[in-house]
Amino acid sequence: MNGIRICVAGIGLISPLGCGVSENWIAIITGKRGMTPLKLFPVAQGSVLPVGEAHIHRVDPGVPRTHNLAFLAAKEALEGSPGPPDAVVIGGTTGGMLETENCFKAADPAGTWFRYHSQSSVAEYVAEKLCCPGPVITVSTACSSGAVAIKIAVEMLRAALAKRVLVGGADSLCRMTYFGFRSLQLIDPAGAKPLDTARHGMTLAEGAGMLLLEARDETDGDEACEIMGAGLSCDAYHPTSPDPQGKGALTAMKAALEDARVPAPAIDYISVHGTGTVDNDLTEARALHALFGEKMPPLSSMKGSMGHTLAASGAIEAGIAVRTIREGLMPGTTGCVQPDPRLRLNPLIEPLERPVNTVLSNAFGFGGNNASVVIGRRGVAHSRDTPPNSPYLAVAGSACISGAGDITATIQAVSEKGDCSGILPEKNFCSHLRSRSIRRFRRLSRMALSLAISAREDAGPPDDPVSVLFCSGWGPLSETYSFLDRLKSSEESFSSPTAFVNSVHNAPAGHIAVHFRATGPNITTTGGDYSFEQSLMTAGLVLRKSHVPALVVGADEFHETLSRKFDRSVACGVPPADGGGALLVTRSQRPSDTRIAALFFEHATNNASTMHSLISSLGGVERIRTSYGALFAGIPVADEDLGREQLETFCSTAGFQGPVIRYRRFTGEFASASAVAAVMGVALVRDGIVPGGFAESGAFELHGKGILMLGFGKFITAVEII
Repeated sequence: MNGIRICVAGIGLISPLGCGVSENWIAIITGKRGMTPLKLFPVAQGSVLPVGEAHIHRVDPGVPRTHNLAFLAAKEALEGSPGPPDAVVIGGTTGGMLETENCFKAADPAGTWFRYHSQSSVAEYVAEKLCCPGPVITVSTACSSGAVAIKIAVEMLRAALAKRVLVGGADSLCRMTYFGFRSLQLIDPAGAKPLDTARHGMTLAEGAGMLLLEARDETDGDEACEIMGAGLSCDAYHPTSPDPQGKGALTAMKAALEDARVPAPAIDYISVHGTGTVDNDLTEARALHALFGEKMPPLSSMKGSMGHTLAASGAIEAGIAVRTIREGLMPGTTGCVQPDPRLRLNPLIEPLERPVNTVLSNAFGFGGNNASVVIGRRGVAHSRDTPPNSPYLAVAGSACISGAGDITATIQAVSEKGDCSGILPEKNFCSHLRSRSIRRFRRLSRMALSLAISAREDAGPPDDPVSVLFCSGWGPLSETYSFLDRLKSSEESFSSPTAFVNSVHNAPAGHIAVHFRATGPNITTTGGDYSFEQSLMTAGLVLRKSHVPALVVGADEFHETLSRKFDRSVACGVPPADGGGALLVTRSQRPSDTRIAALFFEHATNNASTMHSLISSLGGVERIRTSYGALFAGIPVADEDLGREQLETFCSTAGFQGPVIRYRRFTGEFASASAVAAVMGVALVRDGIVPGGFAESGAFELHGKGILMLGFGKFITAVEII
């Protein structure tokens, strides 16, 4: 292709307003409100607050509610599609939390629903149902997740990693979000009134929005709307409160316009985030004034109509934006009766009929995660040249935490004992953290911040990281358990706002951003045993044109109760272990730099040709033989039989005869073990020698070759360190 257009080939929407794009569109333009008293689960104490509850037929009663919401929207988005998507990218914050809560409430220690607790299980379920053969990425950046997922999907298409990507967001109502937002006093008991002078908060809702995006040649004459560009930023200000001046929101909008190659005056309509909370609406208004000045386009918020669907909101509103362009009709702001004069905005109260060629859609979330998407009509969007995209990132600094300690202690432990697993006491990695700054943190956030600071120190001068890419298979388990336990023991009369805020998967990434004042893209991915590979692949995509330093951090904590319930490998009875790794990376590369890249990520059970594709992506048999001096193989205990078979097939097919190192045998079993392995791999490649203890053959030299990290099991992944 000479140029590429990212076209919206299909849309699927599920919300409290209806099932399907048409039902949602009619409800929005007629001013319908989808808020009703909560019925999905009982509330033991206090008045029942209004929520936006979706009325759906549960297609698959064997999976949680979020999974059904996501699949229903995905089915609609793929109607008429010639085949499955090449990749799936879905944003989420709750996963199977509602069913997990039900198990805890019923004191069901062996609850069958626990296997669907993880946020990543939603995207994996959808991918399996649709027979998607390629990458499956789960984004967790709170309420901006769906819009951040769109950015990742766009870059995936631009990099020619896929031709068709299903992207979106999904969240169901659950006790954690209901009581969590209630504890923060962010819910309006009368229903959300975005941008109104009498607004008092949001309305919590659920739903799913999915877009099927296709990369099409510029010569394709279809009239499909396009994702013209998207921008990301982080406030790096506070875990829940936005930057009062809206600097982060402004940065995201500017980045989206620049990415789309569209000037601000060309925007015809703005779909504002507009939650109805006092601070968020004011912050967004200030950012809009800074960008558009006196030439403010018409704007409105849809959250007074359907409520705030959390991770789904950015994707749902992007889908509505496409319909706005097609119909030439801008939605009104349901719930807004008297616009707040302090905002100095003039939101649409009623729908406005007028040609619309470009829409700017905003989504902001906890942790200061901001995302903006520009959507346009064919003829307005410019096709984009797609120069070859290098996935390689230069490693400027690194750090790890294992049961043995830091990277030096970790390698020494493996060399001497063949084992570095275990639970490192917090005092061993928190000594260089300011006690005042971490007093409200629990183990995962402390571990992540320690890793980030250590990787930065290892890099030396001159620059601090600007972007943060964090990953965790299970997120902050200590805070999750604390919140659920307190809620249960108090018979749902008390919940901890601190535990709620710090329980979201992206909380550690937000803490890292605040520490370094890192205002660039801040993305958290979560994919179980493949979380680090997702994060590294995402870094290679969103940092395509950036030469400023970024942190890629992966970590997981062991929790005596939850780890054994959620993680299939830990449930096999293995000894407790946790840890993580961090890399400070940059696009600026010198011949002497150690480089790392995620080169392959495919769904093994949906793709019969996975092994052939893997070998091809690595450059073929001859390059594998000449480029890699050792193979790091990651096989989770729960997938031992399948993984061992895949490893044997790879070695025989590729003719690889070098040392094979099963790193989970000495790191222990936890989701981010591959992050620790990557940091060890970087250190060994730099030294040019692998000490004894790593391989049965004893110590050996790499002779200038790199290390290939392969992940096996449900997915097959490849990371190159060279």
